[in-house]
Amino acid sequence: MIKTIVVIAFVLVIFGWYLSALASRLDALHHRVETSWAHLDALLQKRAAIALEIALSKGVDAATSLVLTAAAYQAREANIVERSDAEISLSQSLELILADEISAPSGIDPILLDSLKALTEKISVGITIHTEAVSSAQHLRRRFIFRFFRLAGHAPLPMRYSFEDDIL
Repeated sequence: MIKTIVVIAFVLVIFGWYLSALASRLDALHHRVETSWAHLDALLQKRAAIALEIALSKGVDAATSLVLTAAAYQAREANIVERSDAEISLSQSLELILADEISAPSGIDPILLDSLKALTEKISVGITIHTEAVSSAQHLRRRFIFRFFRLAGHAPLPMRYSFEDDIL
């Protein structure tokens, strides 16, 4: 009788440890999602700042400057609901500037253009890291054991944003 109770207690302790390890793993993935988003957000803010510098440079005509300034301010000030549309708008505006610059150089500071290209590459990597972290966390949270034992607690489900698919 005592052996049975000890074995049951041992199995329960091992199962509790297993659930704790799974919850810790999920918590680490949620932390990875949050840090990757923070890094991506910082890169996007830098891109908006560079877009403002380009808009205010001497080689940009007034209409293009107005459109680029509006898109950059919208991307910097957008809340999380409006963020995707604002980032897509800024990307499209920057694409027009870069296409015009390639076809007919207008005198925009090449240092600004080079820093924008380098930042675009970093954003691409940041998006890849963020989407991988989100998909890993979503995959774990879909598993039965995570849902049944509510191992995610009250943490919101990590999500991807639509601008991540067509920002570049």
